[in-house]
Amino acid sequence: MTQTAQTKTPNISFEFFPPQNLEASFRLWDTVRALSPLDPTFVSVTYGAGGTTRELTHDAVATIHKNYGLNMAAHLTCVSATREETLAIANSYAEVGVTEIVALRGDPPKGSDGFAPHPGGFNNSIELIEALADTGKFRLRVGAYPEKHPEARDTAADVEFLKRKIDAGAHSAITQFFFEADTFFRFRDACVKAGIDAPIIPGILPIENWKGTRNFARRCGTSVPQWLDDAFENATAQGQEGLLSTAQCTELCSDLLEGGVEDLHFYTLNKPALTRDVCHALGVTPKASLENVA
Repeated sequence: MTQTAQTKTPNISFEFFPPQNLEASFRLWDTVRALSPLDPTFVSVTYGAGGTTRELTHDAVATIHKNYGLNMAAHLTCVSATREETLAIANSYAEVGVTEIVALRGDPPKGSDGFAPHPGGFNNSIELIEALADTGKFRLRVGAYPEKHPEARDTAADVEFLKRKIDAGAHSAITQFFFEADTFFRFRDACVKAGIDAPIIPGILPIENWKGTRNFARRCGTSVPQWLDDAFENATAQGQEGLLSTAQCTELCSDLLEGGVEDLHFYTLNKPALTRDVCHALGVTPKASLENVA
């Protein structure tokens, strides 16, 4: 893609998830080493459902920040913790120099009937955002849903709730992934109409495995276009799934940039190759270190 007035090189950021075994640890560090030279604006580290990776998330955030000097945005949720415990975790991030948090309600523990506030905990993400904003220690990012959240009444309710999160103290939002640029543009227009002026960053999921991605999308309420399903069926039959994945993701990002988007957030799944290839195609190239410049 050549740069034009409409399609300049984007700011990029990445999401990782914390490792839960030795093999996963190696995969995370390989991913960080592969993608950190692309100079991301920030990188985030997720929380497991029900807060199951709280300590692992903290350790991963602290280690990446210390060893790679990246701007970290740690996920923090309302699940399975009191207010005091949650704010103590936030303060532990501040103590190691982490000043950004992705504040989320969080997914309920597996096997539960749905989200239920912990006794003495935050009832929702808005209460969490307000408490974190009151500390004055963090830049806060939140989640956004360009298509109806499975628990929402409709898309208008999603926009209304996002505005409440921004008004509570959030500085920007990162969307759930989607497959067509128009999905994001419709959501962005609705947010502007609702008076939301904070940046909304598109969340991009490079497709590592179409069958798994399609199933995940349906659980999340993300629309799966028939043309994309057909394209991957044909590409898989011909052994060209990887080429289609790169082309599809690059085209989606290019369409977003041509529509005025300046920032892209990649859900890497701790697999760097596809994300790196797409970034390169968009003109995002590794920054030379000082020792390589001499």
